[in-house]
Amino acid sequence: MQKETDAVLLRIFIGESDKFKGKNLYHYLTEYLRENHYAGVTVLRGITGFGKASVIRSSDLLDISSDLPIVIEIADTADKIGQLKKVFDETNMIGSALITEEKIKIIRYGEK
Repeated sequence: MQKETDAVLLRIFIGESDKFKGKNLYHYLTEYLRENHYAGVTVLRGITGFGKASVIRSSDLLDISSDLPIVIEIADTADKIGQLKKVFDETNMIGSALITEEKIKIIRYGEK
């Protein structure tokens, strides 16, 4: 059986070395989202990229970087994403990261 739900996809672009409360930010955020019953999160590690400062981060063997680009994708309802953005504002968890948001449709198969 197929069930479709309107939802929001939040993408957070950070560096691998970004931290919050002594943990890697992507790891802290993954744990936070799981504990707070968000629908889904995926952390993607980039092989190269740059941000606001235009500093290229790369996994090139000649230029080994410990700060590769990370993209965190979070999918959930508009209400849950709104709550999360409030947490970001109140805690400064994300700092100066780039965050994008788009409307999506979640398609689920099965009984869950």
